[in-house]
Amino acid sequence: MPPVLLARAQMGLSLAFHIVFAALGVGLPLLLVVADLAYRRTKERDYDLLARRMAKGTAVLFAVGAVSGTVLSLELGLLWPELMRRFGEVIGPMFALEGFAFFTEAIFLGIYLYGRDRVAKNLHLLSGVVVAVSGALSAAFVTVVNAFMNEPIAVRWDDGRAYLNAPMDILGSPSAPTQILHVLLSSYATTLFAMCGVHAWLLLRGKERAFNERALKLALPMACVVALLMPLSGDLSAGHVARNQTWKLGAMEAHYKTEACAALHLGGIPDDEKEEVRLALHLPCGLSLLSFHDPHAEVKGLDRVPYDERPPVARTHYAFQVMVGSGSLVALIAVVSLAFRLRKKRFPEARRYLWLLVAIAPLPAVAMEAGWLVTEWGRQPYVVRGLLTTHAAATQATHLAPRLFVFGAIYLFLALTVGVVMRRLFLGEGQNHQVDIDSKAKKSS
Repeated sequence: MPPVLLARAQMGLSLAFHIVFAALGVGLPLLLVVADLAYRRTKERDYDLLARRMAKGTAVLFAVGAVSGTVLSLELGLLWPELMRRFGEVIGPMFALEGFAFFTEAIFLGIYLYGRDRVAKNLHLLSGVVVAVSGALSAAFVTVVNAFMNEPIAVRWDDGRAYLNAPMDILGSPSAPTQILHVLLSSYATTLFAMCGVHAWLLLRGKERAFNERALKLALPMACVVALLMPLSGDLSAGHVARNQTWKLGAMEAHYKTEACAALHLGGIPDDEKEEVRLALHLPCGLSLLSFHDPHAEVKGLDRVPYDERPPVARTHYAFQVMVGSGSLVALIAVVSLAFRLRKKRFPEARRYLWLLVAIAPLPAVAMEAGWLVTEWGRQPYVVRGLLTTHAAATQATHLAPRLFVFGAIYLFLALTVGVVMRRLFLGEGQNHQVDIDSKAKKSS
């Protein structure tokens, strides 16, 4: 197997593993701050317990995310040496800022974890807010790098190396705002629906009913709101792609021919030779309407892109369909849930609804992984679109296959370990917490 394929496989494996922990690292701190605020407002100890558990869970996920993120940093230099040689001066400042955000998050996470009963309450709450903000900034800085790779801004060249007039000019990458918004919302959706699924499952098993009901009551409204915001941010991203990244839109939608009143393909099998989509549901003028909010607008197709510069259409199209389908299903359930809440003044409590929450809990994560694949495959055959091909950026080192299998085994071990630790954290701590509450009550009496 050529080194470039092995390099892509190893980088893809590392990113697919890391992105889940990165998303949870962005979303969990926000949720634990909300739980802390709920405890302050209601004095319900279940909210205090929820915040304590999520703080420990955040620490576990932060540690694993730090390890996998460090691996990714090393892989950038080892697997993609030409990318770093040519564009290191451009993307380096964002990784430096991401490092500062990471260290800030680590410091204040320590304060939040170990200062709960040792520092002033407002300072403790502020430390949680800093953790949440730092996690979001960390994701934003990395996303700016990806936005530059998808749609690079003008650079100046000196001896084969790219430079910017000012290091922070990269923040002006055209697709950065929409990508950052979409990444943050997808991280929050992944976290919130995972929490809803966990607590719904525990309710179905009859575990700590009062605690899990309050936890679900806290997470579910936020999850529904974020689920409704996701399609809006997706619409903004799609509009930008339609105007500025026509090659990616063509691959996402399997749109081969430039035309007005372009049809939207739901499902289907792209055929590159015949340049058509078989077995799809075609919605007349749907693509024009969604891309430009005008059913008669002209949508540029892949016929405007040189054949050797086209992304892989089938893979990109399938990943896009999975992303949109998963996100749309979650948004639909959120609409039904909120409608029930407005009508009945409460969310559904039936066991069938709890099973539904368990079933859809992985879908935001699936949509996030599929969206990442759309972004990466939709940029091919370039690693920096129009400036550096993936083949030219990759290492030419041999014997990469054993390393790929070793990393796969390590990631599998880490995933299983995290699963066991989180299960014990959420299932084994409630009784200890209740015993502690009862002992304090006896002492006070």
